[in-house]
Amino acid sequence: MFLIIGYLIILAASVGTYSVHGSLMALWMPMEYLAIVGLMIGGFVGSNGPKAFRATMTAIPGLFKGSPYTKAMYLDLLGLLYEVLAKVRKEGLMSIENDVDNPESSPIFTKYPTIMAHHHAVEFLTDYLRMMVGGNLNAFEIEGLMDKEIETHHQETHIAPHVVAKLGDALPAFGIVVAVMGVVNVMGSVGQPPAVLGKMIGGALVGTFLGILLSYGFVQPIASQLEQRVEESGKIFECIKLVLLASMNGYAPQVAVEFGRKALYSSERPTFTELEQDIKSRKG
Repeated sequence: MFLIIGYLIILAASVGTYSVHGSLMALWMPMEYLAIVGLMIGGFVGSNGPKAFRATMTAIPGLFKGSPYTKAMYLDLLGLLYEVLAKVRKEGLMSIENDVDNPESSPIFTKYPTIMAHHHAVEFLTDYLRMMVGGNLNAFEIEGLMDKEIETHHQETHIAPHVVAKLGDALPAFGIVVAVMGVVNVMGSVGQPPAVLGKMIGGALVGTFLGILLSYGFVQPIASQLEQRVEESGKIFECIKLVLLASMNGYAPQVAVEFGRKALYSSERPTFTELEQDIKSRKG
């Protein structure tokens, strides 16, 4: 939503203000538009492999939806972690074996559809619960493994914003390429009347205009939004990590979930009272 609002403001501030004292038709140069779009697509395809291409095409549509990382989602996550750890404390680690192996049919996991929708988070959680059930690793070893997996996930999710930022950096240069081609065309038509030459020069300058506007007004905001979404997505793994490690170090479920709550951004972090009341309501 904010991305669309930003685009509207940018168009109003650039094209809108220009239309007050100039002719919008002067900006309508179809071949320049076609050239710069072709250069942009060619640069994007040529600079990236299938993995980066798929990651970018998958990530961009999500920007036009609201962020899934809300306070309600984190309340569900902490509630799920509390229920799992409470069952472990009451019945032992082996009691959650079926829940971990088949979370889609688990009576605990299925109570939290918002968490089940985050398949990477569910996989992360169940993998380490499975290790805890196996009992072959201590907290220190599991923490090191968690850190490495989170780092790998962070690197993978940064592919899309990196690709889009690089494309945004290249667009002003593509605009110059289009402008230079227009100037070459003008130089080859020096015998034309001034009115014709003026239109051709204006068309060449439209290429520069498009390159800069598309870069800083449209593509770079996408890269920035993707970067922010990546940082948000990492918090769910940090939260799970801290809660499980706290449990492995002997803390009660009520205390362990506090470790995870403290890792969250203040804008999405539920208060101690909110979390306590939410857990009580689920138990009741």
